[in-house]
Amino acid sequence: KNMTKQHHHGADAYDHVFKFLLIGDSGVGKSSLLFSFTENKFMDDISTTIGVDFKVKYVRLNGKKVKLTIWDTAGQERFRTLTSSYYRGAQGIILVYDVTNRDSFENLKNWLKEVNLYSTYPDAIKLLVGNKIDLSQKRQVSHEMGELFASQNGMLFIEASAKTRIGVEQAFDEVAHKILDNESLLSDTTPMRLSDNGNTVTNLDDTNEEEQGYCSYCGF
Repeated sequence: KNMTKQHHHGADAYDHVFKFLLIGDSGVGKSSLLFSFTENKFMDDISTTIGVDFKVKYVRLNGKKVKLTIWDTAGQERFRTLTSSYYRGAQGIILVYDVTNRDSFENLKNWLKEVNLYSTYPDAIKLLVGNKIDLSQKRQVSHEMGELFASQNGMLFIEASAKTRIGVEQAFDEVAHKILDNESLLSDTTPMRLSDNGNTVTNLDDTNEEEQGYCSYCGF
């Protein structure tokens, strides 16, 4: 019974859980964007790890507490070893390129093919992020080019800098808001709880404890 109460009133109490993916070429700053969003700061030398990393952050949107589980490819994109299980159940897909690297922009079409092949939800919210706009003197991809590619492929678009944190919070919040507005994407996001007598109950608790994020490691 004590465990049940902790689940209802601790950090795990939330209204919805969303799965986000970060995809794109190696080196475009996916891990930096994730760290910037969840830790509210920039880490310059995030070493590339092999596996699948995800971080969790709780946010409040439209009066709801939403648990975001944000999955990072953690270096696997270099070996093309991402599997369908990585994409399964993701309501939000964030495609990242580096505005100073034209190749990372050109390769987006290959990432989109993979999204279309593996994505569980045909109407998953897709956001295109042009990262590293703090390096404006090295820019190879214009804002207009990014905007056009996004509109041609049914994606939201934003430019950001994990370093200065410009656009970072807005990017993740935008995707979460769009999911909240889409009934079909919300269908599997409400957490289920076991009541004291063993019956399954829906958790609708709305607690006010401080928002927090934490990191886990998960390998397949």
